[in-house]
Amino acid sequence: MGKLRESLKRPDLKRASDEMSSDESQKNYQLNLAEQGLTRAQVIATERKLAKFANAMDSIVRIPFTNQGVGADAALSTLPLAGDLAGLALTSYAFILGRQLGVPAHKMLPAVRLALIDMVVGIVPVVGTLLDIFIRPSRKTLSIVHQHLHNEYGITETTHMDRPFLHQQLEDKQKTSRFWRHPIAAWLYLHIPDMLGVVFIALLAWGLWAVIGWVVSLFGKMTGFN
Repeated sequence: MGKLRESLKRPDLKRASDEMSSDESQKNYQLNLAEQGLTRAQVIATERKLAKFANAMDSIVRIPFTNQGVGADAALSTLPLAGDLAGLALTSYAFILGRQLGVPAHKMLPAVRLALIDMVVGIVPVVGTLLDIFIRPSRKTLSIVHQHLHNEYGITETTHMDRPFLHQQLEDKQKTSRFWRHPIAAWLYLHIPDMLGVVFIALLAWGLWAVIGWVVSLFGKMTGFN
């Protein structure tokens, strides 16, 4: 009987322990924010600003439903040396935003190294520009910063960094309309570019197929191979 009582108490003790641990974590997150002189809203707003910059630099035109694309960094690398130096200078803005959020300098080193590699590789004509599409120091910085915010401040949301421009617009809409607070309406709004991108790719594929069919048909008429 005593063992039965003991086994019944254990789930309650574990639950209480988990709740205490959760409260402790919340207190630590608040203390960490206070030490940096930040609020949760300020952190999210600054990370969104960083995400906007990363998108502009590395994936302003991207494959639908992914973060892979082409940005200003790749465009700048088409200008030998001067464009690569300009890209490095612009990327330093991402590092500044990361430091404002309390990310230690040593955590930023992988992104700094990647930015230097990006500059050196970008000097090589054509090949450097192509590689710039895949070497993305600003997005690397965003990833490092978000991991730090997750660990130190307990911020797990990603929508504001995945689609920062639309997220801010949606946030403004939600202040004045309940309709945009509905999860389905919010999701559709945030994914408008992706859906348009899919439609564009489908139309492009259909157009190419039609052109190929027309060329094959014309070739058959001219040569007699139908």
